[in-house]
Parts: sequence; C-alpha cells; structure tokens
Amino acid sequence: MSADTPRRIALLRHAKADWPQVADHDRPLAERGRKEAPAAGLKLAETGITFDLALCSTAVRTRETWKLAVQELPQRPKTVYEERLYDASLGELIALLNETPDEVRDLLVIGHNPGVHALADALAGRAEGDTLARMARSGFPTAALAVVSFTGSWKSVEHGVGTLLDFWTPADH
Repeated sequence: MSADTPRRIALLRHAKADWPQVADHDRPLAERGRKEAPAAGLKLAETGITFDLALCSTAVRTRETWKLAVQELPQRPKTVYEERLYDASLGELIALLNETPDEVRDLLVIGHNPGVHALADALAGRAEGDTLARMARSGFPTAALAVVSFTGSWKSVEHGVGTLLDFWTPADH
C-alpha cells in the first residue's frame, strides 16, 4: 500500500473489571463488563470497518472483553495478544503502532487506561463534529471506543496525525 493509504485505528478500552484478590493482570470482567463488551462489539460492527488485525492486551479483562465483543462482528480479524499493551505508556503505544505491517489497513487495539485515552487524544489532530468534546467530557470509561483515521504508513503515526471520526461509550447505548 502506498504512503497515501487511508487507515483507521479503533481504540477499545476493556469493559468494567471486577476487583477480586488477584494480581491486577488477572482481574476478570465484572457482571456489568460482561454486558458492556457485547454492546461495544455491536458498535464496532456498526462502524462497518473490517479490521485486518486486532491487538489485544494479555490481561484477563481485555481478553474477556475481546472474546465477547468479537462475537458481534461479521468477520473475526487476525488477533495478536500483545503483552506490551498492558500498562503501556503513550510513547510505548505509538511505538507499537509504528511496528504495524503496512498491509494492515484497519487496526483494532483493545487496551487499558490511561494509555488508550492518551493515544486517542494524541492522535486526534482534528475531529468530526463534537467527538473530541464528548471524549474530553466523559473521559474514556470502560468499554469506550474511539475511531481515528489517518493517511500514510504506520511508521508515520505520531501526535496530531489523525481525525477522530467517532467516540462511543456504553452510556450512549
């Protein structure tokens, strides 16, 4: 694909997690999260995007979110469970995006806050309608989804490169 290829990144925060006496990485979804995740999957399906690749954190709550959300998609993308997504900083997330193979046109990332929110905010140099204001107002609650478009190669992903196309939270459902 050429340097002017239009691409989309969907950023999904894991659904609501429970707080049992386990390591943070091993926290499962709460009952509310098990309802939020399929709703987020429906919203992903409504975007009409056919994802070429899904990068999912290895944490239990992100894997459970993805397992429930993907059932709502018309086509399951190739999924890579990426341990570097867990507790990733903004810089680490951009570095991960920069590693994405150029044949991937549309990418889904299932991760955690504060990184996912910081990434959506950093990439969105522009926004459609009130999407940026809604994201700023609501923060990035569990199961929230942001879709950012940009043109170019994955290696060119940096602050301000994209347009925030959509922002959704389970409260919008």
